[in-house]
Amino acid sequence: MRIRIVDAFTDRPFRGNPAGVLLLGEGGFPPDAWLQQVASEVNLSETAFAHPLPPGGPADWALRWFTPAAEVDMCGHATLATAHVLATAGLADGLIRFTARCGVLTAETAEDGTITMDFPTSSLTPVPAPPAVHHALGGAPILSVHDTAAHIGDLLIELADEKTVRELEPDHGALRAFARRGVIVTAAAEDPSRGYDFVSRGFFPAFGIDEDPVTGSAHTALAPFWAQRLGRARLTGLQGGARQGLVRVTLAGDRTLLTGHAVTVLDGELLTAP
Repeated sequence: MRIRIVDAFTDRPFRGNPAGVLLLGEGGFPPDAWLQQVASEVNLSETAFAHPLPPGGPADWALRWFTPAAEVDMCGHATLATAHVLATAGLADGLIRFTARCGVLTAETAEDGTITMDFPTSSLTPVPAPPAVHHALGGAPILSVHDTAAHIGDLLIELADEKTVRELEPDHGALRAFARRGVIVTAAAEDPSRGYDFVSRGFFPAFGIDEDPVTGSAHTALAPFWAQRLGRARLTGLQGGARQGLVRVTLAGDRTLLTGHAVTVLDGELLTAP
């Protein structure tokens, strides 16, 4: 089986967020233990596994995502990577429909090479800042904290400014003990003329990922959060620390459109069968 590594939410190699992509045959998914072993071997924040579905149904491909430690309900960058592989391999044309744990998702490639995905918008529930998380973030001033929807399961934390987000050095060990998928920190862009409206970083040590460079699923919460504050439904977010990527978001009620580029950087052969 061919296995690819695709950098998502970037148009240049070695930027954005890398994801493994493994396309399976029509027989369905292999045992979960094998999928988890492959994802652990690839050792990226997510590896996507997809197999084609019979024509005439609500979706074209079944899709699952695994971190090195566990399966997740929703992943944006690995979905973008999978859609990129299907399009560039000539296995899909136009709109691609995926069925996943979080429902039916779609991805469509435009003439300029960008891919737009349709994801459910996350709910946002204001909550107090957990003292353990405040400590894990080094005592950085917190402006607001929101709980996100079940398929995401992150805390969305607004910090004072872009500089605070960029310079944050969280205690990953302390966050690992926090029983949530992860923590997203965000702030308004210092200078929107640079091409982005807000910044964010994502930390998921409980799932084996200290920092995820560009988390597409988190932008289904970041989109409504910043749309309300900035008064616009179309925004661009910059996510990441040392490695960064851009996500264009469009808030459309209970759906959020996520747009970005992707580039394949490795294309090889998996020699171990299920």
